Amino acid sequence: MTEPVLVEVHKGYRVVQINRPDRLNALDRATHVVLMQKLLEAEADESCRALILTGTGRGFCAGADLAGRNQPPEPEPEGAPKRDSGSSIEETWNPLARKLAVMRMPVIAAVNGIAAGAGSSIALGCDITIAARSAYFLQAFTRIGLVPDCGGTWFLPNLVGPARARGMVMLAEPLPAEKAAEWGLIWGVHDDDKLMEEAHKMAAKLATMPTKAILMSRRALAAATAGNDLNTQLDLERDLQGMASRTEDHKEGVTAFLEKRPAQFKGR
Repeated sequence: MTEPVLVEVHKGYRVVQINRPDRLNALDRATHVVLMQKLLEAEADESCRALILTGTGRGFCAGADLAGRNQPPEPEPEGAPKRDSGSSIEETWNPLARKLAVMRMPVIAAVNGIAAGAGSSIALGCDITIAARSAYFLQAFTRIGLVPDCGGTWFLPNLVGPARARGMVMLAEPLPAEKAAEWGLIWGVHDDDKLMEEAHKMAAKLATMPTKAILMSRRALAAATAGNDLNTQLDLERDLQGMASRTEDHKEGVTAFLEKRPAQFKGR
């Protein structure tokens, strides 16, 4: 049986690859479970200090697997609450979005092909998103009478502004990777045959950097995006800087600077 999620372990980082190429890596419930398991396993590995999330074949992730969606639902036990797409989201996509936001290491999305629906939201929910030149992002929800989920309505206006977010969602038209980069939706674009090479370089670099400082920086940036005013943000920066200054990596960074040598950060 083909594994729905593949994992490669490298020095300092892992590659987690959704492996349902015949479905453009659309996620069914079983794949959700495995993907979450692989993310938790990466977090439990203290030597893992960065992660690449990508897909096999022509797609990064086409969102939810709609196969069988129109089949009559199985009868619910008498008295049980009625289930709908909202129930499914709370059990699958929401936990995944929340997990990506608080991973114990920076996460790179290497978008190798179509990122559609919730698959687009997954990519945008990673810390740094890069894409192949042939890749594109598609908010496909209105094509099937739904609304964006997995954080899509939060990521889009914060990344590209409300006007472009409305256009992407309402028109449901593909956004090529190069335009996504121009708009500030993603970090960068690479030739298709260079995408993973660049992702590996980035992950290897992040794996040697001060992980705790990176995660504190993520927290501060997220708080600013969530609406902190300047005074609240200054207080948060003060508190996080105090925490960062007590880490082993800070001490190593200062020592290396004074000794005029490269720092050897341990992520502690």
